[in-house]
Amino acid sequence: MKHALTLLLGALLLGAVVPSAMAKVTATEAAHLGQDLTPVGAEKAGNKEGTIPAWTPAQQKGTPTEFASNPQIEAEKPLFTITKANMAQYAEKLDAGHKKLLQTYDTYKMNVYPSHRIETFPDAVLKATVANATTAELQGTDTISNARLGLPFPIPKSGAEAIWNHRLKWRGESVTRYNNQMIVQPSGSTQLTKIVEDVKFFYASLTNPVTANGHALAIKYASQTVSPPRVAGTYILVHEYVDSRDAWLYSPGLKRIRRAPTVCCDNPYEGTDGMQFYDQVDMFNGTLERYNWKLMGKKEMYVPYDSYKVASRATKYADMARPRHLNQDLARYELHRVWVVDATLRQGTNHTFKRRLMYIDEDGWTILGVEDYDSRDQLYQYQEGHNIFATNLLTNGNVPEVIYHFDSGRYFLTGMFNEDKPLDFTRNFNDEYFTAEAVQKRTTK
Repeated sequence: MKHALTLLLGALLLGAVVPSAMAKVTATEAAHLGQDLTPVGAEKAGNKEGTIPAWTPAQQKGTPTEFASNPQIEAEKPLFTITKANMAQYAEKLDAGHKKLLQTYDTYKMNVYPSHRIETFPDAVLKATVANATTAELQGTDTISNARLGLPFPIPKSGAEAIWNHRLKWRGESVTRYNNQMIVQPSGSTQLTKIVEDVKFFYASLTNPVTANGHALAIKYASQTVSPPRVAGTYILVHEYVDSRDAWLYSPGLKRIRRAPTVCCDNPYEGTDGMQFYDQVDMFNGTLERYNWKLMGKKEMYVPYDSYKVASRATKYADMARPRHLNQDLARYELHRVWVVDATLRQGTNHTFKRRLMYIDEDGWTILGVEDYDSRDQLYQYQEGHNIFATNLLTNGNVPEVIYHFDSGRYFLTGMFNEDKPLDFTRNFNDEYFTAEAVQKRTTK
């Protein structure tokens, strides 16, 4: 615990990311990994109150094509419920997004359950993460060197390093994902968009990992919009490098695929009616260069966690949608330690969000909440990631993600596959599949 407090105090003193390379972790610091810290840098011990347990990693089980449920956790009952009436009692452990939802909507509540810490990664990823601790470096915000397979910065020295752990974590070799999205109006009426995504991972690959040294390939991504008819047949192709992105867009109206530099930052994602920016996918993705990233240390907070009920095949999309907010009878919250990262817009750059405050799980390195502030420093949007741990793959992810738009009372759900097939991690794409020519051919089938 003394080591963890030292890290916290050090993090609080860190300012914005500077152009020079961040210093590597010393061998003495790295020796804590696997001892009082887990291999990915979380505190092994629980908290002194016993409300956060010690880390007890799960064993891998299940097949790569089944939904990773957890009946034991799903059967638990809430310990208590946070409402508008009693939120002051829990305010210290609530972020500004949850506070605003509770204050704004009388029907909003947070059911808090026992906390679990079973998240882990494959052994090879854990070992590579420990090795990265003393070799990986970050130049500025977007140039990583000497990192391979594992999380690059298990003991982060800056906010940008913490974000890179989220972006480069192990998610499987390749996957076909049924990503359904829903816009929910204040009345509760919905508009559903169905998307099929194919992804191949290159950096975090057990079979053939790519070392992050400057312009290293991270993922290749291709998506097809299936419905509704007005956007059906739209394709997006992305080659994501550690330091940059190449993107293409196929529009059914133009009937050709073309380069799309606008697949970036605060440009609206195709077919979302402006409800999601490209860099809000996966809570945050893409270039970090528009912001200064400050690591604020760790904090105990109530966050969406073990969200198997909302992601369940038994839960239908109609079950999720309620006026102005997600059906909170489906949502599950637990007390966890999270890294807090404060991103402020860099002078000379532009973005709809002047500031973004992010909350990252210490065990799985997934962003669970993002407060998005406008140019007036008002909370404009709130992103919430309902996290589950997949024992069949030994990774975690948010299904679904929610973006609350406080100005309109609408909200946006993404990453839903409840009424489709589970994610399929058995796919084996060749590189030709992710070329502009191959996507163009697929549009004629």
